Amino acid sequence: MSDNDNWNKAIIDEFRANSGKVGGFFAGKTLLLLHSVGAKSGQERVNPVAYVKDDDRIIIIASKGGAPTNPDWYYNILAHPLVTVEVGTEQFQARASVTSEPERSRLYSKMVEMMPGFAEYRQKTTRLIPVIALTPVK
Repeated sequence: MSDNDNWNKAIIDEFRANSGKVGGFFAGKTLLLLHSVGAKSGQERVNPVAYVKDDDRIIIIASKGGAPTNPDWYYNILAHPLVTVEVGTEQFQARASVTSEPERSRLYSKMVEMMPGFAEYRQKTTRLIPVIALTPVK
């Protein structure tokens, strides 16, 4: 298991043990668990992801800490946009859609307001970081 996998597993375990609350880097921030289906493997993947609300939608950012490539979960949601989301103790299905301008920039700025580190991620990469809206499926 990679260091990143171990880090994610520790956050997921803490999230579930504390009704969606975690400490450390994410202390006091909104965090969800994104369940997606692997684009290549077809297996379920779970990733902790920071989010902000935008009306009834949940907004997540495929920043990967400003890395030059998108996170694997981004390709999973492109291939399989129906995802499961855990927020606190609630779990529900949502449809993921990649936003376009000018909405993408507005929503990215909203995330920066909550977690200023996202401004750094934008500076660290030349790629346009995708912003994804998760709309609950009724």
